[in-house]
Formats: sequence, structure tokens, C-alpha cells
Amino acid sequence: MEISLEMLLLVIAGGFLAAFVDSVVGGGGLISVPLLMAVGLPPAAALGTNKLAGTMSSLTSTVSFIRSGNVDLKAVRGLFFLSLAGAVCGTLVLGSIPSGFLRPLVVVMLIAITIYTIFRKNWGTYSTFRSYTAKSAWIMGVAAYGLGFYDGFFGPGTGSFLIFVFLMLGFDFVKAAGNAKVLNFGSNIASLATFMILGSINYSIGIPMGLAMIGGSLLGSHVAIRRGSAYVRPLFITVCVLVIGKQAWDLLR
Repeated sequence: MEISLEMLLLVIAGGFLAAFVDSVVGGGGLISVPLLMAVGLPPAAALGTNKLAGTMSSLTSTVSFIRSGNVDLKAVRGLFFLSLAGAVCGTLVLGSIPSGFLRPLVVVMLIAITIYTIFRKNWGTYSTFRSYTAKSAWIMGVAAYGLGFYDGFFGPGTGSFLIFVFLMLGFDFVKAAGNAKVLNFGSNIASLATFMILGSINYSIGIPMGLAMIGGSLLGSHVAIRRGSAYVRPLFITVCVLVIGKQAWDLLR
């Protein structure tokens, strides 16, 4: 499929904006996927093309957070592979079971997360995490695998769920976002490989969009790192509300 120069420029601009948001708290697909469908890509190709561009963006923001020291490498090293393995399993299950039944549960969970975050006003301002206990290590391992599975099987809100889990462990918003990006990158790799095998990627659109998303991701992660939790917290709440609205709308339709 070929698109006009004007449409390609629109995709590039939209990809940059989507990556700016997605680089910190996820949710960029709310912008990029509808945009890809608007330029004529069928749903499967739009998802696959978006995953290619999104993985390029995710790698960039992950490296940015690591280089700034806002990733606890010791805490996420083993979790990365659990997230990747979970996404592989989730993607395989998706081929035989429709995922739409999860939509109401996702809406309820995101509403609960948003309300909880709004009312705990100083939550995530400072990091209190020191090290895993045996119990928290098991919980985090299950969460990493489970949310990786969810990302491969359904996906919306994965970044928000990951950040929330790290906040519950005692990380501040910036480090929670950095840790979440590492795990999200792992699940993105698995999903991207699946779309590549299925041939559901338009590279002539996905690569230019991905390059634009690298730029948006670099800027977005840089702003988040410099401004800290005071910036990430409201962005996190905003994205949660948008994902809730999108999923509720799809459910009502």
C-alpha cells in the first residue's frame, strides 16, 4: 500500500506526538492506531505497523531512562524476561480465544487505579523502595509475567498497570515509569515478532513513523526526567482517563 506525501507527513507528526506521551506512561496507541487506520491500513496491519514503530520508540525511552539512572536494573533484570515470556504466551492464546471479554474488567481496574492515585496526593513523590523481600519478589514476578501475557493478549493500559505495580512497591513516579518501560519493551519484542511472522506490518509506513517516534520518545522521556514526579503524575492520571474512555466507548458500541 502506498500513501500520499501529505498522509505520510500526518503519520509522522502523529507518531511523534504519540511517542511523546507513550515514552513516559504508555497510551500512545490511542493516537497512532486510529491514525494508521485513517490513512487506509486494515486493522491487523495498523496494529502490526504500530507495534513496529512503538517498539522503536519503546527501546529509545528505555535507553533514556536507563542512562539517566531512573531504572532499578537490579529490580527489573529478571522481570524483563518474565514479561517477554508472558507476552509470547499471551499472543499464542490470542489466536484461539477472543480478548474482548476483558474490556469491562480493564475499565473497572483503571477506574480504581485512577481514583486511588488522585486521592493519594503525595504518593510517588519520593522513592521508599530498598530491596525485594521474598514475598514482594514473588508478587512482582507474577505481575511481570501476568502483565506481559495481558499485553500480548489484549494490551490497553499495560503501561499504567505496570507503573501502578512499581508505585505499590515504593518507587517514585519517574523510576516507576522507567522500570515499566523496560518491562513493556520486553513484551513489545514478543508482539512485534508475532506480527512479523504473520506479515502484518507495512514497513514503508512503519519505519518513517518509527523514526519520528524515536524523536518524540527522546523528547518525552527527557521532559519527564527533568520535571520529575510533578509532571509524570498528572500525565499518568490523564492517560488512565483516556484509556478508560476509549475502552468504555468500545464496550458501549
